[in-house]
This record gives sequence, C-alpha cells and structure tokens, in this order.
Amino acid sequence: MKTALKNSLLSFFKLESAVGILLILATILAMIMANSPLADTYKMIMDTPVIIMFGQFLIAKPLLLWINDGLMALFFFMVGLEIKREIVEGSLSDKSKLAIPAFAAFGGMLVPALVYSYFNLGNEAAMQGWAIPMATDIAFALGILSLLGKRVPMELKVFLLALAIIDDLGAIIIIAVFYTSNMSLLSLAFAGFMILTLVLMNRNKVVNNTAYILVGLILWTAVLKSGVHATLAGVVLGLLIPIKGNQKSFYQLEHSLHAPVNFFILPLFAFANAGISFSTVGLKDFTDSMTVGIALGLFVGKQVGVVLFTFIAHVLGLGSLPKGVSWGSVYGLAILSGIGFTMSLFIGSLAFECRDGVCYDLVDYRMGILLGSFISGLVGYLVLLKTLPKA
Repeated sequence: MKTALKNSLLSFFKLESAVGILLILATILAMIMANSPLADTYKMIMDTPVIIMFGQFLIAKPLLLWINDGLMALFFFMVGLEIKREIVEGSLSDKSKLAIPAFAAFGGMLVPALVYSYFNLGNEAAMQGWAIPMATDIAFALGILSLLGKRVPMELKVFLLALAIIDDLGAIIIIAVFYTSNMSLLSLAFAGFMILTLVLMNRNKVVNNTAYILVGLILWTAVLKSGVHATLAGVVLGLLIPIKGNQKSFYQLEHSLHAPVNFFILPLFAFANAGISFSTVGLKDFTDSMTVGIALGLFVGKQVGVVLFTFIAHVLGLGSLPKGVSWGSVYGLAILSGIGFTMSLFIGSLAFECRDGVCYDLVDYRMGILLGSFISGLVGYLVLLKTLPKA
C-alpha cells in the first residue's frame, strides 16, 4: 500500500501539469478557508509575526510578507538562473530566433497595460495596478500545454518559454522601477557594494556557488532594508552566477531549486495570496473598472498584443515562426499567455500594499486575476485543441 502510494506520488510530481494542479488546489483551499468558519484562522496564520534579530539588527514581518519577500526571492533566484542559461546557451542565445518572441513579449506587456489603463484612467488609486495584467504564469501555461500531450511541437514550447522569460524580465524591471518606496540610501549603497562583489567574483572566475549564495543572502538583507523589493536580489544573484567553467554545478543548482520552488513555494504563495472572501462581494465588484481592466487585460490584451506584435516582427522581416508552428497555434498560445496568476498576484500585492500608513479602499484585485487567468486557460486550451495537428 505504502509503495503504491509512493509510486503514485512520484508519477504525479513528474507530470508537467503537476505544478498547475497544485496551484489550483492551493487556490481552492485558500478560498474555502477565507469563506468558512476557518476565515479567522486563515487570517491569523498569515498575520503571524516572524522576527529575526541579531543585536541591533531586526527584521520583523508577518508570515505573509516572509512568503512574498523571502520565499519568493528563491523563485526569482531560479528565474534569474533560467534567464542566464537561456541567454548563454538556450533559446535566447540565437539572435535570429529571438526577435519574434521578444516582440511577442513586448506586445503582451504593452497592450494589457493599455487595456487596464483605459478602464481605470482618472482613478489614481486604481492606476497603481496598471502592471498587473502584464505577467504570464509560465508554470500554469506549460501545465495546460502539457495536457495536449504529443500534439504540441517542441518548437511551440520553446516559443512559449522564450516569451515567458522575456515577459518575466520585463516584470522584474517594472518591479524595480515602479514598485519601490521609502528607499534607504545607506542600505542601497551596501546592496550596490554586494552586487559589485558578485560581479568581481564572476570576472575573476570564482565558481563556488556557496560563496555566491552567502554574498546573495547579505545582498537580500540589504535590498530588503533599502526599500527596493527584496526579490530582485534573487534575480541579480541568479544572473551573476557563472555558467562557463561551472556548467555541472550551475545545472545542479538550478535543478535543485525546481522541486522546492514548484511544489512548495509557489503553491504556498498561491495559498497565502488567493484567499478572497466573498462575504461582502456583490455584482458591482465584478463589474468594477479594476476587475474588468485586469480580466480583459489578461484575456483580450495578452492575445491581441502577442499576435499583433508577432505579426509586425514577421512583416518587418525580423524573424519567422519556428518550424512546425502555425498562426493558429500562435493565437492559442497568445490566449494561454493571459494566465497571469502567481506573477500577477505578486505584482498586485506590491501595487496595493499599504504605504506610509495609506491603504487604498478598492475592490479586491485578485478577482480580476482569477477571472482573466481562468478564461485564458480554458479558451487557450480549446483553441489549441482545435488548431494543433492530431497526434
């Protein structure tokens, strides 16, 4: 019995769709708890204070922010490593193949932001969330793509991966530029010194990953104290760990992060951030400009932006569709890229966090993310089911 259960679990975790399934389950569990007698327990867990103190040095945050600022830094560390690998020797290393997904990603960020802004222009508080529908949840998108099995050509997966990685890079830049507050110049200067240390280590061909991670921990602490979002430290660290002369160790490090990030950190993040209470939700909340802006930004803005800018790049002769990838499958993929979920939730948590004691009294932005992501996932799957050749 135990062996059968173990084998079943191992088989589940090997599925490409496993991460998406866990994210859905974590979201459902959070929403059940938030709308049941367990609502107070759910809130109490998320508000539990967690304190780290060494002499005069103090970090005191509720559990929710430790998840968002701390554990998610590991997710962004993995993203940084993936971006580095793809740039050095992966799908982003060939400039001739980069133009199409780069244009697609740019359109997939620009048009959703414009759609959201159209519905919320003039509402200064709501406009804080303009970047929410720009992100693509690569784990969910790949999970749904995997449901189509062998009908999906490898080139289409690579196209989605390249698009999502450039999309993530854009989201990282937006977080760094637009979602920072109360910057401490001293902490920022110390963070800059740590980055310089990492650069010098890289230039001097230091290949000890442990040394990079130790400096990275100090960098994370400095960035956390600086007012810039702490997860950016993870990206910087991932980008500065060398591959050349360090391939085996680099791949082992990246691989070692996949399981804890995909099967623990991301589901935990979804559980912590998706607990929407519907006790006070009415029809007006679903028709609110912010909900509509996010949902349509993800579902309409993403597909229009990705397809339009892919077509522009193609017409300009900057690149061509990968072999075996049709315009129909690009359209299905464009719809699928409207699954924002974890990245959109993350940006939303930054956009509407209380700052300087000011908290905006707005409709829950998470409703728009869930609606837009669900519709994008369902319709994208159906379009690809229709357009992809039968196996």
